[in-house]
Amino acid sequence: MAVKTNGCVDGNLPHELTDLLVTLASNWGDVIEVSGIKVEHLKGAMTNEVYRISWPIENEESSRNVLVRLYGQGVELFFDRDEEIKTFQCMSRLGFGPRLLGQFSEGRVEQFIHARTLSADDLHETEISALIAAKVREFHQLDMPGPRNVVLWDRLRTFLSEAKEICSAEHMKEFRLDELDDEIKRLENEFPEEQEIAFCHNDLQYGNIMIDDKTRSLTLIDYEYASYNPVAYDFANHFCEMAANYHTETPHVLDYNKYPGLEERHRYIHAYLSYAGHEADESEIGKMSEEAEKYSLASHIFWGLWGIISAYVNSIEFDYMEYARQRFEQYWLKKNQLLGVKHQ
Repeated sequence: MAVKTNGCVDGNLPHELTDLLVTLASNWGDVIEVSGIKVEHLKGAMTNEVYRISWPIENEESSRNVLVRLYGQGVELFFDRDEEIKTFQCMSRLGFGPRLLGQFSEGRVEQFIHARTLSADDLHETEISALIAAKVREFHQLDMPGPRNVVLWDRLRTFLSEAKEICSAEHMKEFRLDELDDEIKRLENEFPEEQEIAFCHNDLQYGNIMIDDKTRSLTLIDYEYASYNPVAYDFANHFCEMAANYHTETPHVLDYNKYPGLEERHRYIHAYLSYAGHEADESEIGKMSEEAEKYSLASHIFWGLWGIISAYVNSIEFDYMEYARQRFEQYWLKKNQLLGVKHQ
């Protein structure tokens, strides 16, 4: 029953969590012995620690499963946890994602979805990519509460401010943080005022997408960074994530040879726009593709800053700083290509 908790590498389940699990089990009519609880660490999470918790069900061969999410250190620097819980609850009411089963001071308990998490290779499969595009379209059409204002630029400036506060002088210089205010402003001015804005996931990596292989239905999970943003930014984030594989010996290493080419990007956007009978024309697809490419620059800054901050505040075994280096390397390279400016 060992579990890694915040600040505890090999401790027992937090008492508060144990009490919550016993209460949930009782509500479901289960007879639970604490010694019979099994804990499985699910790899691939980089902000929180995630576990599958199970216990036997009396008179049945199967067992009860829940998912426990232990909040990572320093996550309050990236998003408002209370707002994230509200989003989670709203998604649950809409039937979009797992149910929230309970909360405790270090994390929460969620419904365990009996489906598999996608792999890095799955994102490039034509059929699965089309399913993702359709599911993302559904997500974008959700009527979520709150002002429908773009959050991206304010978040980038907040992340930059936080990075400057905690960074060493060496990292300040290496990552050119003093230049990024102007870079963010330049990027923001690249886009027209009239854009398609929707409630975006903002973190469409393969580990946040689950599939039932029998029904071919998808579930998007983890809404920590979800907010209203340009649709093309959600595309950009997803395309950038195709370079990642977080289940290798070096999960921080990105392979941009796997970044989708023009045909693959257009196919995804066509599937997105064509969902529910909409006829997408080539000009519309091309326009959104171009916008997504430019928004990839914002994605690199966002996750680059996230990596720098995480390196200082999070103890999860992941080379955040090297990850940040790769994102910023791509930023300066892609800026030259996409915005027609010289590499400095």
